[in-house]
Amino acid sequence: MLERYKTLSGPGIKEIVIRKSRFIGHARPVASEDEAIAFIEEIKKQHWNATHNCSAYMIGERDEIQKQSDDGEPSGTAGKPILEVIKNQQLKNVAIVVTRYFGGIMLGAGGLIRAYTDGAVVGIEAAQPIVKVLHREVVVEVDYTWYGKLENEFHQRSLRLGGTEFTDKVTITCLPEEPEADRFTAWLTDFTQGQAVIVQGETKYFTLGR
Repeated sequence: MLERYKTLSGPGIKEIVIRKSRFIGHARPVASEDEAIAFIEEIKKQHWNATHNCSAYMIGERDEIQKQSDDGEPSGTAGKPILEVIKNQQLKNVAIVVTRYFGGIMLGAGGLIRAYTDGAVVGIEAAQPIVKVLHREVVVEVDYTWYGKLENEFHQRSLRLGGTEFTDKVTITCLPEEPEADRFTAWLTDFTQGQAVIVQGETKYFTLGR
């Protein structure tokens, strides 16, 4: 799994007008090709009377799935520029549709490429790019005498926590970044003088800075 990757926080939409043509950029994160296709079809239904609904998506840890559609625009003037925006912004698991309502003025190949590029960019901006970081669950069980010391240490380290349970002992779910999980576990063992029960759990992605 990737240690971190850039994607979108949610769906976004924004419209721009270029030489009387309306270009509406729609962008959203997608987890699969089926989800990307469903999103594109949804936009096409919403804008069934548009001149074009051009699209592109890129999915997979290594960008294994890459598709684009000019939807009737001259070849290479719409889908490809949209896909290039996704690549240039280093986004993963993202689908974009740029809807065009023709305004009566021909833009030419160069103008179309710029317009669809701009439409993709504003859609992405509206969807708010974020960075997802892989974390590892490290669950520590200790006596209550350790709780205050650990709480202080975790606060100083700005450690992400998943929750705390209070029973006959204290169980704290820590979420260090995955590459630091082994080192963190070793530190935790040493800090608690081997008196803690520590178990590493599953990995999860969290948004950087949240």
